[in-house]
Amino acid sequence: MSIEPLDPSSGGTPGDRQSLFDHAREHHIALINRIALSYEIDPALRRELVQDIMLALWMALATFRGESSLKTFVASVAQKRSISHVTRRAREPRQEELSPDLPSSGPRPDEIAVQNDMKQRLVESIQKLPIPQREAIVLTLEEFSYAEIGEVLGITSNAAMLRCQRARAALKAIMETRS
Repeated sequence: MSIEPLDPSSGGTPGDRQSLFDHAREHHIALINRIALSYEIDPALRRELVQDIMLALWMALATFRGESSLKTFVASVAQKRSISHVTRRAREPRQEELSPDLPSSGPRPDEIAVQNDMKQRLVESIQKLPIPQREAIVLTLEEFSYAEIGEVLGITSNAAMLRCQRARAALKAIMETRS
């Protein structure tokens, strides 16, 4: 499927936005879930964050001009919404944890996948990184180029490369200390 930019001035229709949204949902939902996972460990709050990202994506698609790939656009929206989520959550008062004796409706498929020991260690280690390094390493793991990482994060590609190198070194050190 060829993705054309939505241009309201040239007669773009809400159907164009719908097709872009459907394409993004179908092809980039895993990317959105992984970005949300890097910011929110709590499964219920992570589901809320993914919903917020999807709503923000729907609204932002009205401004999509095709200057970057749809994947880069989706990642940028997800990063920005995740950052605002973390900022908002930091201002909220802490809540008490529920008793572990409460019955569960069962783990979700994405939670089952995360139960793999190596993936869990990686996620926990990524979450220990400072936010700038965390952003860079998540996009690196999603196979973004330094130029795309720079575009998503609003920095130069050289700065993105340096941030990725530092993030890799920090992540390696964290994972080695956990072994």
